[in-house]
Amino acid sequence: VAVRQGVVMLRALRFAPAARAFGRRLSTKPDLFTAQDQFVPRHIGPTDGEIARMLKSVGVKSLDELVEKTVPAGIRLNRALDLGEFTRSRGEHEALVHMKEIASKNDIAKSFIGMGYHGTHTPAVILRNILENPGWYTQYTPYQPEVAQGRLESLMNFQTLISGLTGLELCNASLLDEGTAAAEAMAMCHGLSPKRGKFFVDERVHPQTISVVQCRAEGFGIDIVVGDYATTKMDESFSGALLQYPATDGAVLDYSDFIAQVHAVGAKAAVSADPLALMVLKSPASLGADIAVGSAQRFGVPMGYGGPHAGYLATGQQFARKMPGRIIGMSIDAENKPAYRLTMQTREQHIRRDKATSNVCTAQALLANVAAMYALYHGPSGLKEIATRTHATATMLATGLQKLGVEVEGGLYFDTIKVNSSQADAIKAAGEASLLNFRKLDEGALSLACDETTTPEDLERVWAVFNNGAPAPFSPKDVAG
Repeated sequence: VAVRQGVVMLRALRFAPAARAFGRRLSTKPDLFTAQDQFVPRHIGPTDGEIARMLKSVGVKSLDELVEKTVPAGIRLNRALDLGEFTRSRGEHEALVHMKEIASKNDIAKSFIGMGYHGTHTPAVILRNILENPGWYTQYTPYQPEVAQGRLESLMNFQTLISGLTGLELCNASLLDEGTAAAEAMAMCHGLSPKRGKFFVDERVHPQTISVVQCRAEGFGIDIVVGDYATTKMDESFSGALLQYPATDGAVLDYSDFIAQVHAVGAKAAVSADPLALMVLKSPASLGADIAVGSAQRFGVPMGYGGPHAGYLATGQQFARKMPGRIIGMSIDAENKPAYRLTMQTREQHIRRDKATSNVCTAQALLANVAAMYALYHGPSGLKEIATRTHATATMLATGLQKLGVEVEGGLYFDTIKVNSSQADAIKAAGEASLLNFRKLDEGALSLACDETTTPEDLERVWAVFNNGAPAPFSPKDVAG
């Protein structure tokens, strides 16, 4: 059975008697104490007969003899590997059952942590036809456009989606995640001004992103300056600046004046933006950003215990040759018909090697395709409804907490609210006891993030935690008015 781009083709296979003799199960006496669906016979290529022929060719009688003649005695174990209860190898079915038993021990909590990771509903049609479809999930980079027009078109949709949200005309076909995308933005800024040794990162950028940027900067010899954008004075020693939009504590801030200051000293501004928030907020381009980065995770991609997720990087046409990652373009084929293909590949490592714009070639094409299909599934009005609903849920959460006498930070927000309390540790622990995960910002504050999966019942559970375990004296409908 062969699968090519979703088309199943059946081929008649004829086995000669000699070939059948070399089949693993036909040439080995059945072992009733070993599972039938072993991993090795199914996934490791050589059969018993093929192994015997290879051993004969190299002049040994067994694999053990081959090891003795090739592997130094000092590093050989010389005894059977003791794996305890797993010493008897399990079949694939047994292994799956065992893994499900382990997974069932997990306590499934509702996450209000945020930090760029949000609950989302993956439409069943996308789950079934893309995420669980080997025609999509086994595909590598579409270097052969003649057999990859469907995937290329979907990745073009991803680029178009991100360009539309960020207001920047050029986007790549995904990166590894948000942190990596931010590090690539830093490298772009440095590449545009290589004599400038500093790069500014606002303290309200997600902490994991700051860590990735700092780690990558070590290799470039760049000095990362973390501080408050509102009080930082940029100068000509900085190649650029990175801002979070909305900020990691949920605040929606207007960076226009600071970005103007960045430009005044000849530096570039990068904004790490939540794509769902961009359905209702100003675009990074309208704030003056030169580069926008972020994660498309909440566009239908499950959190997956932290990954993987598709990152993105968008910028202006003038920086096209400095962009990292793969870019999908439209061309004309030999029959003068529109056709998609990878474009501007001379920037990439597989061609330019050490002179490439980036030495990180990893993309998340499958998950970028999921995000693109999620956007197509809902359409512009559907995405805006999800964004509006998410914000309304956060507003209801904040209003209920205020009714309980909890101090909620003022200012604009999208989906994440900041709660000030001297009992941050106790509240976080009480939430965990109720299978609710909150984020502790510092000793006196927590943040709570809502998403498209947050329900009124979830809010009632949160209110109960802040009400010393007792149900709130009001309902979500009372709060909604």
